[in-house]
Amino acid sequence: MVYVFLADGFEEVEALTPVDYLRRAGVEVVTVGVGGLQIKGAHGITVVCDTQQDSITADASLEGIVLPGGMPGTINLENSSVVQEFITYCADNGKMLAAICAAPSVLGHRNLLEGRKAVCFPGFEKDLYGAHVESAYSVTDGNFITAKGAGSASEFAFDIIAYLVSEDKAQEIKNTVQTCY
Repeated sequence: MVYVFLADGFEEVEALTPVDYLRRAGVEVVTVGVGGLQIKGAHGITVVCDTQQDSITADASLEGIVLPGGMPGTINLENSSVVQEFITYCADNGKMLAAICAAPSVLGHRNLLEGRKAVCFPGFEKDLYGAHVESAYSVTDGNFITAKGAGSASEFAFDIIAYLVSEDKAQEIKNTVQTCY
């Protein structure tokens, strides 16, 4: 199971593209509202989450978490003690930590990216303390997956699928969603 945390001001494309593609790949995904069940995105789209942060627990079924960017969504994620607890749990247990856009800064502020390859939305590089900042759209380094922003949401989702399921499944989903090109 993967938790996708949504806080007011989240970037809709960065959250919902991974949710959609992961579910197509057969991954159990649960959207988690930070501050309630209905969360309003950065562009005014309200999402009704599957559950809220006070109703979840970390156990062996958790494969990882996804932190979408957006403002002030990233700040709201960082200020959540529950999100912080899940970051700690994933880091301590080798579970996937995936963050896109400004959200890799949340991991950087915890010094979790030190010595790792990572990317973020341009201008947030200074917050990736000790990371080797790459130029790719999405980067996987061990159990950490980071991506630049809304324009890289698909690549981010495919990298998560490759990590959790397989490269073949990621390619299959990519072929399915890109058949119109």
